[in-house]
Amino acid sequence: MLDRHEVAGSNPADPTITDSKNLFMKVEKFVFNPFSENTYILFDDTKECVIVDPGNSDQYENEKLVDFIKEHSLKPKLLLNTHAHIDHIMGNKFVNEQYGLIPHFHKDDLFLYQSSESIATMYGLTYSILEAEYNYLEEFDIVSFGNTKLKCLLVPGHSPGSICFYNEAENILIAGDVLFRESIGRTDLPGGNHQMLLAGISEKIFTLPDETVVYPGHMETTTVGYEKVNNPFF
Repeated sequence: MLDRHEVAGSNPADPTITDSKNLFMKVEKFVFNPFSENTYILFDDTKECVIVDPGNSDQYENEKLVDFIKEHSLKPKLLLNTHAHIDHIMGNKFVNEQYGLIPHFHKDDLFLYQSSESIATMYGLTYSILEAEYNYLEEFDIVSFGNTKLKCLLVPGHSPGSICFYNEAENILIAGDVLFRESIGRTDLPGGNHQMLLAGISEKIFTLPDETVVYPGHMETTTVGYEKVNNPFF
């Protein structure tokens, strides 16, 4: 089902999201791979789309991604990675081979990307890294597709180069593993920094409007207002 979301009511502590036809960017979520990672397709009325954090890891998941794109006559324009942990990049090679797209991520996560095959082996996963050029994103870069613009917010701590994609016009945040409902990203992996993550969330996410809908890299959707009131890490 397509997510066309806005916050219900005026209570910033209420994470309930209701359908709305007023938003132009649509968000489709897929839960992929053994890590139950959230892969997103973002698209608007122009039918142009971006694929964020493709975690598809087998033929069934590949087909689910392709079938959705075909069924909605979408035109993939960009491959975006919020960060380069293995569960968020497992489908990069497939997306590249299928649509000719190359990954866009922050350069501080390059070491994670380059070590992804060995990390996959540690987890007993079958995975081949995409040997291709990469495009590096910087903080406050604007990513555009169709009529939609996404601002890049650098929020390190879960990984050194974690980026959130913010649709300012519609108050939608694709957060990767930075912020979850009543939780935050783990910081015990290489390059993690707990205090840096807390500071980044406070300074760059909690300053967004309370009604901002947060689409995380795992689990369910939340809102900025709800997390400011209910997240036990703050």
